[in-house]
Amino acid sequence: MKPSHILLVILFTVSAATRAQVVPSATGPSGLPVSGTLQYELRYSQIADFYGGSEGTMQRSVVSGEVAYTNANAVRPSSVTYSGGDSWRLSGGSEGTGVFQHLLVSQGVVRRNWTLNLSDDVSYMPQAPTTGFSGVAGVGNLPGVPSVPSQSILTQNTRSVYNTLTPSFTHSLNYATNLSINGSYGILRFPDQNGLEVDSLQGGPQLTKRLNALNSISGQYIVSHISYPAYTSFTMQTQAALFGFQRAWTRRLSTNVAAGPQWIGSSNSAVIPSSKHLEVNANAAYTSKLGSATLTYSQANSGGSGVMTQLGTRIDNASAQFMWQFGRNLTTSAGGSYFRTQGLQLAGVTTGKYGGASATRRVGRYITVFANYTAIQQSSSSVLTPNAITGLSQVIGFGLGYSPREKFFNK
Repeated sequence: MKPSHILLVILFTVSAATRAQVVPSATGPSGLPVSGTLQYELRYSQIADFYGGSEGTMQRSVVSGEVAYTNANAVRPSSVTYSGGDSWRLSGGSEGTGVFQHLLVSQGVVRRNWTLNLSDDVSYMPQAPTTGFSGVAGVGNLPGVPSVPSQSILTQNTRSVYNTLTPSFTHSLNYATNLSINGSYGILRFPDQNGLEVDSLQGGPQLTKRLNALNSISGQYIVSHISYPAYTSFTMQTQAALFGFQRAWTRRLSTNVAAGPQWIGSSNSAVIPSSKHLEVNANAAYTSKLGSATLTYSQANSGGSGVMTQLGTRIDNASAQFMWQFGRNLTTSAGGSYFRTQGLQLAGVTTGKYGGASATRRVGRYITVFANYTAIQQSSSSVLTPNAITGLSQVIGFGLGYSPREKFFNK
């Protein structure tokens, strides 16, 4: 699918969703037909890129925008978050230029004893995503909505389409015990055929028991099936049994840790032999009226890292996200991530780090100014594809935005 077609499809989807949710009712003076909050921003950015290796230095201009809507319906909660724009070269190379899109839609149904939720996360990127919900360093972002990286080895000049559909169902067995069934179906595609395309399907049950007002325990079984469009005769399977502990230390601080064995198998043991590893998922979250902080760590095996040389990978990832509000007009954020990727098929380890900081200042009622800095570093003991980022890269961005304050709608 051409980039222009993808852009039109996503813009049409967002336009239709926004119209359905926030257009005033034409039948009477009662206001909007739904309750919720809406936040959006339109931006123009100037970005300077200082690439490591032999890529050199370049300058770009970016026109972008973001919108986030959440309704206030307790029975049918829904949300839409969208980021998109276009980047073009002013000087230097062409790395990171082109259209980028990211859309996350979620719809839930809440009843007395059960909850159903369905979310779809789709993105189109000119390179591997890094910071913020947009995934593009330097453009600025709505606060508090981090991205979910779809590739564990960072690449540039690599257009990709990533889509994950996630259904979940939770049933309350009694006042202290919940049974959940979670699943996901994801695809990773490269329109220029310069990356490893992956299809993944996973799901399984989870039982959670509340011990008291502060503590809960859980048990979860996850099975996954991974296939590769370029290797139709080869598939990979994983199974994991995780045991978790959740604790609310205070009204603002909570932690969640789950760990257990993960088994790996494949349709060809000569390519990826059967093995057993440890899977870990952990996070800590702190929220207050003025800001938030999130720490996460994960250790697991996956189908691939987006580059041709990594058919099956083991990934360790640690990340941190911080956001702080100073008064009504100044918002700051910072974040970082460290990852270690080891191939299950080929020897070699790739390590990477990326992170940065940003500040947004409101000037007047609708205008904002912002500045941000992002650093990305990646190295590997194995031979990666030419489009993989090597060495230290730095991105400096600043710009001007049109951003009304968050709007609240009531029926």
